[in-house]
Amino acid sequence: MATKVSQEEINNIAWAACDTFRGPVDPAQYKDYILVMLFLKYISDVWKDHYEEFKKQYGDDDERIRRRLGRERFLLPIVEYEDPDTGQKESFLADFYSLYERRSNAKIGDLINIALDAIEEANKVKLEGVFRNIDFNSEANLGRTKDRNRLLKHILEDFNKPQLDLRPSRVSEDVIGNTYIYLIERFASDAGKKAGEFYTPHKVSELLAKLVQPKPGDRICDPTTGSAGLLIEAAKEVGSRDFALFGMEVNGSTWALARMNMFLHGMDSARIEWCNALTNPALVENDRLMKFNVVVANPPFSLDKWGAEQAEGDRYNRFWRGIPPKSKGDYAFISHMVEAALEKEGRVAVVVPHGVLFRGGAEERIRQKLIEDNLLDAVIGLPANLFPTTSIPVAILVFDRSREKGGVKENRRDVLFIDASRDYQSAKTRNLLLAEHIEKIVATYKTRKDVDKYAHIASFDEIKENDFNLNIPRYVDTFEEEEEIDVVAVQKEIDQLEGELVEVRSKMKKYLKELGVK
Repeated sequence: MATKVSQEEINNIAWAACDTFRGPVDPAQYKDYILVMLFLKYISDVWKDHYEEFKKQYGDDDERIRRRLGRERFLLPIVEYEDPDTGQKESFLADFYSLYERRSNAKIGDLINIALDAIEEANKVKLEGVFRNIDFNSEANLGRTKDRNRLLKHILEDFNKPQLDLRPSRVSEDVIGNTYIYLIERFASDAGKKAGEFYTPHKVSELLAKLVQPKPGDRICDPTTGSAGLLIEAAKEVGSRDFALFGMEVNGSTWALARMNMFLHGMDSARIEWCNALTNPALVENDRLMKFNVVVANPPFSLDKWGAEQAEGDRYNRFWRGIPPKSKGDYAFISHMVEAALEKEGRVAVVVPHGVLFRGGAEERIRQKLIEDNLLDAVIGLPANLFPTTSIPVAILVFDRSREKGGVKENRRDVLFIDASRDYQSAKTRNLLLAEHIEKIVATYKTRKDVDKYAHIASFDEIKENDFNLNIPRYVDTFEEEEEIDVVAVQKEIDQLEGELVEVRSKMKKYLKELGVK
């Protein structure tokens, strides 16, 4: 029986494979090549595992083996290839191992592209478009032919290591999915500000998922999906496989990452659309927005040119409370999310910059209307420097449509404010939320009681008196009184230190004199 490998081993081996690309390729780009290669290796190992199993079962009966393989989750077709220079023809299975055997081929970039295109075509329902945004023969990304071929040869060799055998008989699906997320987290650290396009820190995703409390049977949506880590956390929170996942992502490469992430977590039925959620949402039914039990997101902060010019005539009537400023799209995303949540039932959690809590103008009017409509449930302040993209502190807004008129919680008119900005662990490059910090926030959210210097339940009238300004310090007093200073004791300590300083100077003067230094 094959030896099982640990999560840590797989993570370390996969990350070591990235060494080939570090330096020659921008971190924001090499993630695409590594993650596609991991996905190709995974589906190739599953195919190989099952082929060996069927071979034992049916011996030399190739027809029966082909029929069984034809029912596989992902089909690997035979590729017909003609070398454009020599005219030589060959055919090979479109899998990782065929490419590994051809790793020294002068056209290896072309061969990888051809294999991926064939896999996409053979699995059109699941994989259409997933590989179209990545080019293994790109001179712009991977360098000139000689350098490019060297890189591709090395990456094929790196992924062919025995320790990176991803067959189901050796590695569980959960391990592969976790490795994929692990790599995305590491890429986010390398990519810096560009990481915001595809990554939400895992613990922030976990916190949002726990706040919206998804239940069995829920439809869950993230309109700014990124690489889908937040959706996966929300799905885990359900506690069963009884859920449906939906998402939208505007960046083609990131959309492809999200699709592969879903497959590696066994969530093949997830519907992730490649589109702009604000200007052209694809999650619609009968020309209306699809509705969801849970909507979660970490949208781009204060997005400029988000599409305000189109909002006036929005066919889905998302901006009826007001059109956000054209240079700040925060309330555009919030408006979309609230309208996409089921009436009198849906739950929404969104990460926002603090300006959303207090900025004036159009944003103030939208904020006031959301509060007057009794939709805002909680405002939670998080520590600064949690994200690789920005060092600013952020907040989470929780909306609950069961509070609106006719909902089961319509009599709840208060808003819970939590200041969790001081609860974190300092790390080398950024601050981290720990499990205990998340548990404290979630427990406070559920109990909805005042906690000294941490949480406050504000009535509607209190918020109204503050002109609908949601700045957290207006509601949670975290001021720490300074201890009374004992002036006499301080003076005594100063006198003692000054005496010691005189003694040290005297000794130093003596040593310098002995050394002949004037």
